[in-house]
Amino acid sequence: MDVAAQRPWWERGVVYQIYPRSFQDSDGDGVGDIRGIESRLDYIASLGVDAIWLSPIFPSPMSDFGYDISDYCGIEPMFGSLADFDRLLVATHARGLKLLLDFVPNHSSDRHPWFVESRSDRNNPKRDWYIWRDARTEGGPPNNWISDFGGSAWTWDEAREQYYLRAFLPQQPDLNWRNPEVKAAMLDVLRFWLDRGVDGFRIDVLWHIIKAEGLPDNPVNPAWQPGQNERDRVLQLHSTDQPEAHAISAEMRALADRYGERVLIGEIFLPNERLARWHGTPESPQVHLPFNFALIENAWHAATLAQLIDDYEASLPEWGWPNWVLGSHDAQRVAARLGEAQARVAMMLLLTLRGTPTLYQGDELGIGAVEIPPHRVQDPRELRQPGIGLGRDPCRTPMAWDHSANGGFSSGQPWLPLHADWPTRNVADQQLRPDSMLSLTKRLLAMRRETAALSVGDYRSLPCEGSLLAFERWAGESSVLVALNLGEEPVRLPSSARTGRRLMSTLPEDGASMLLLRGNEGVVVQLSP
Repeated sequence: MDVAAQRPWWERGVVYQIYPRSFQDSDGDGVGDIRGIESRLDYIASLGVDAIWLSPIFPSPMSDFGYDISDYCGIEPMFGSLADFDRLLVATHARGLKLLLDFVPNHSSDRHPWFVESRSDRNNPKRDWYIWRDARTEGGPPNNWISDFGGSAWTWDEAREQYYLRAFLPQQPDLNWRNPEVKAAMLDVLRFWLDRGVDGFRIDVLWHIIKAEGLPDNPVNPAWQPGQNERDRVLQLHSTDQPEAHAISAEMRALADRYGERVLIGEIFLPNERLARWHGTPESPQVHLPFNFALIENAWHAATLAQLIDDYEASLPEWGWPNWVLGSHDAQRVAARLGEAQARVAMMLLLTLRGTPTLYQGDELGIGAVEIPPHRVQDPRELRQPGIGLGRDPCRTPMAWDHSANGGFSSGQPWLPLHADWPTRNVADQQLRPDSMLSLTKRLLAMRRETAALSVGDYRSLPCEGSLLAFERWAGESSVLVALNLGEEPVRLPSSARTGRRLMSTLPEDGASMLLLRGNEGVVVQLSP
């Protein structure tokens, strides 16, 4: 492991995302909190991950469940206090784990003091801390931009008699990053948390933070059809991914680098060639890891995945490091999308590809589809555009820890219902079963940590047919082959695997073959020198 030890922790490590509302409740109000997270740190450490990333825990009216922030340097009382956070940080570090926060630079809450001042009148010193425009001459919003949650991206404000821009909800006004005072204030937010000892940030919708000068109309999307996300009626050519945003990303990186081995992870949904630019250059690096959502956004087909992996690898600059995501608080659960059998194969893929994986809470249990009764829907995205599959509540439901009431998540009524099979799909139950998804995840994480070829080694795809996806990883003299069957029928293993030593399978070893890969099976094989 000397090869891996020489690499930064964020290259060789695994990030575990925690959605705090749904992880562990310590006070019986049905909502998870910081003390709850602290009480589960031993479990997190036992998984074998290296860092936790917390979705927002800052003061918020919760219009978008924490992504509408009213104080960037505080803690939402629902989650605890700043003292609770400091204690969590110390306890996390004591277990050899890193802690990342969610930085939300594109927009604040409309109750943030900055916006309250900005909307008070047109002469306020913070009048242009947000993006204000007059109505069109003929009336109506300044341009045709559409909110990611549907409807116009502009909201009329009676006090200023102007529209303000908000890419998401009316309660989430976009900050004006072309104003140097805004940039300075937001960099101070990063300093505040870095000074407290956090190990980095996941940066929310980073590619949104600068808009094109003049705010021209976005092109109409000719492919859009009713029943699709209203956001996609236009192509976000002028409202996202502007060239000036890269200089801001580089400033954030320069600030983080002054604190030592910190990491910045950028949430960026873009094609490979544009995503790669967010790595920056060797002279002016940007975020360490521009999030790669290709495994979420594409069909689960062997040839498709093989091509997208190769294309992504080829797009990376020489100094860039890859990363992979299979689940999140915004995406359908892996087991709901692929089924439980393929979710096991997907876990092996996530944890054996070259690059830093992000593992979302609950995916290690194989939580699948969760039915949310209409009267319990919380997500504003679903409430604004119901019934077309945009709702995020099903991937945000609480963790199940044991067989007690509410799966041990809370002594009160959980804010969202748990998965229906929680009495058997919970941490306590799966820890006792060697064939469980949790046991498989732990074994994969341990193997990744112990095998330099998997944690930091090189990658080479292998030619395959049908439902087989296979690749090699190597570092120094060590070489392994990963073979994954994305179908239900047996397929032949690559010839190089037949003389190797099988390290792990996603299925029980009974019935295993060195010639065939069973349906819905993934294997890791140590290759002969």
